[in-house]
This record gives sequence, structure tokens and C-alpha cells, in this order.
Amino acid sequence: MNDLSAFATTPTHSALGPVARAGRPGRRPPRISFEFSPPKTPEAEESLWQAIRRLEPLDPEFVSVTYGAGGSTRERTHRTVMRMLDETRLRPAAHLTCVDACRDDVDRVIEDYWNAGVRHIVALRGDPPGQIGGSYQPRADGYANATELAQAIAAKGAFEISVGLYPQVHPESPSVAHDIDVLKAKVDAGATRAITQFFFDIDGFLRFMDQVRKAGVTIPICAGIMPVTNFKGLMRMSAPCGIVLPDWLGNLFEGLDKDPDTRRLIAGSVSAEMCARLEEEGFEDFHFYTLNRADLVYAICRVLGVREQAS
Repeated sequence: MNDLSAFATTPTHSALGPVARAGRPGRRPPRISFEFSPPKTPEAEESLWQAIRRLEPLDPEFVSVTYGAGGSTRERTHRTVMRMLDETRLRPAAHLTCVDACRDDVDRVIEDYWNAGVRHIVALRGDPPGQIGGSYQPRADGYANATELAQAIAAKGAFEISVGLYPQVHPESPSVAHDIDVLKAKVDAGATRAITQFFFDIDGFLRFMDQVRKAGVTIPICAGIMPVTNFKGLMRMSAPCGIVLPDWLGNLFEGLDKDPDTRRLIAGSVSAEMCARLEEEGFEDFHFYTLNRADLVYAICRVLGVREQAS
């Protein structure tokens, strides 16, 4: 089996072998989905909608819209989701968290989404305000965790309910077994899909997935893919989440701080190879963390055989 660490040491590594197989004629392309974040400024909103328009023709299974730490983007998330419904053919999934909100407020948000025609919610516990990865204290009058939130969403209507999953163990979890027990509880509460945090250790992910499936979890699981062009930024995102970055990945970006073009080429190669390797192992669902940028994700999807669909 191919090992991505070879990218760091062997220029002649045959990485394009599985990628070429993934995109070959006659092979069904993978199912894809994208994550976007609500914009903070008019300029950011313009960039976001350029990315949305670029990726919309690829006909993703769904697109998710994030919800800031402490519910800080609640209104912007709702506004972005509503505009997607009004102006695109996309199937938006609104992120919703338990943080800093009572049950009645959360229930009203769920009902508002249902009444507006949204049928997919990503149920997450969430992070404290301004403290991604910080210590979480549930409100006495709120939902305590994503399991309770998923149960509340399921009680309101026939939603698709996606939940999060950490292949490298949640930072507050004592073990992989505990994480799997939590996932099973979410499924029992109504979860219909899981989306993993991004990762780069494919062998570790495959071992984790073996344990998940052996535990009897059968819902679709989307592998979270982060096409990284800024390794220092990735380190800042990864640390609070407990995501371990392999040495080979850092080696690939070493010395390229002032060479964005090469960084983009490397990022595309790594992500496409990861997806192709996972396809070889039988995975068909990929969730791309776009960071509100489209070109790199679009190129990776093309390599994997995803094509624009006619309007």
C-alpha cells in the first residue's frame, strides 16, 4: 500500500498511480461535500460567493455552513444558509451548537430552519466563546452535548443529522473506545452521518475506522480533507484539536514561506493522493474544508473524476 510519507523523501514516488486510477473513465467518482464559513465583511462575502459559484456545478451531496465558537456567527450562518436556498441548487446543512444558548433558543433555531426548508443540520457540541479547544461548561438550561442536541433535532422533524468525529481521539476523551461509544450514542439519538475532523495519518484513520465498523456503526462517514497551503496556519488550527501532524508533511512545506505557487501544487498533490488512497480502501465520501476558497478544491475534485453537472 502506498505511504504518503514517501512524498517527503522520494521525488520519483509514483503518487499519480492511484490518483490516475481514481479519475479513470468508467470508475464512479466519489461523493463530495464542502464546508464554508459565514463571512465577516462585505469583501469576505464576495470571496465566499465566488467560491460557492465555482463549486456549485460539481453538484456536491451537501454543503455545510459553520457556526462560530460560542454561537458567535449564529445570524451570519442563518443568513448564508438562506441565501444558498434562495439562489443556488445546493443542499445546505446548517451547523448548530449547544454553546451559550438555552434549550428554547436552540429549539427555535431548529424550527426556523425546518420552516425555511432546511432539512440537514450538523449537530455539534461546540467550543466556548473565543476558546477553540478550551474547557467546556454546559449551561444548566441548555443541551449538554451533541447527543442531546441530535435527539432534539430528530424530535423536531425528519432532518438529516450529521455529527462530528475525531479519528485521532477528541481532546477531552480518555480513549478511542470512549469516542466510539459517544458516536454510537449519537446514532441512537438520530444521527444519520458522521463527518471527521481533518487528518493526515491515513493508516491511523483506517485502523480507527475498522474499530468503528466492528462496533456496529453503519452510518455513512465522510472523511474530512483539508487542502493545506499554509503549514504554519495548519499547525495553529491543529493544536487545539489534538490533531498530530506528521513530520513528512512539515518537510514538504519547509522553506516555501515565500513560494505560494509551489505550496499550492504540493497541497493539491497531497490531498488528491489521500483521497485516492482512501478510495482504494473503499471510502467514497469526502468532505472538503474549503476555507472559503474554491480553486484548489475544484482541481482536486477534477482529479478524482468529479465533473460539472448540467443545470
